[in-house]
Amino acid sequence: MTGEEVPAGVRFLLLGDSALSVEFGQEISPAVNRRVTALRRCIDEAVKVGRLTGIVETVPTYCSLMIVYDPLALGYDELREKLAAIIDGMKLADEGKRQVVEIPVVYGGEYGPDLEEVADAHGMTAEEVIRLHSAPEYPVYMLGFVAGFPYLGGMDERLATPRKKSPRLKIAAGSVGIAGGQTGIYSVESPGGWQIIGRTPLKLYDADSENPVLLSAGCYVKFKPVLEAEFKAMMK
Repeated sequence: MTGEEVPAGVRFLLLGDSALSVEFGQEISPAVNRRVTALRRCIDEAVKVGRLTGIVETVPTYCSLMIVYDPLALGYDELREKLAAIIDGMKLADEGKRQVVEIPVVYGGEYGPDLEEVADAHGMTAEEVIRLHSAPEYPVYMLGFVAGFPYLGGMDERLATPRKKSPRLKIAAGSVGIAGGQTGIYSVESPGGWQIIGRTPLKLYDADSENPVLLSAGCYVKFKPVLEAEFKAMMK
């Protein structure tokens, strides 16, 4: 892997003979991630109108975008030159046009067994935790860990809570958790060590669906507290 500095403080990292990573920094922040999202959108638009060919896939992370390309159709130097031009001219996503996905969540009880523990850790009531957790619109930085699992930014720092010392062997799909300064949603049943404070009836990943993943990097999530009866009705 080699790195090169390009205009605007962006760094290119060559990944083998058919991929490269465009880095916009090292910190996890909405500002940096918006540049990642903007580049991905601009690449999609350029491919759609035929200004850029040979792109196989783009994979966003917190601070960078990995671009997989066909070296028989597009050389590294040519791709680097075109990306530099795109970056110099790209505009950030219009905050007024953000895509917000509402996620209903039943907090506490059997659906959020760690809610009281999180509340006690911060000298709060469960209601205060719910209020703080459901207040922001969270940017989806990236998907990972398992298919469709969203890593969200923007959680109130007052809710930051360490992971469980002993991870659970099985966490239900839809479980909403906290780990350190982040919150996320388990898209499938899996082991995990996050503090589980609630659950959504929505399927974040459905392998049988035409569009199997509910969320995507660059969109926003808004949690909506619901009652258990509402949760059960949505599960039918």
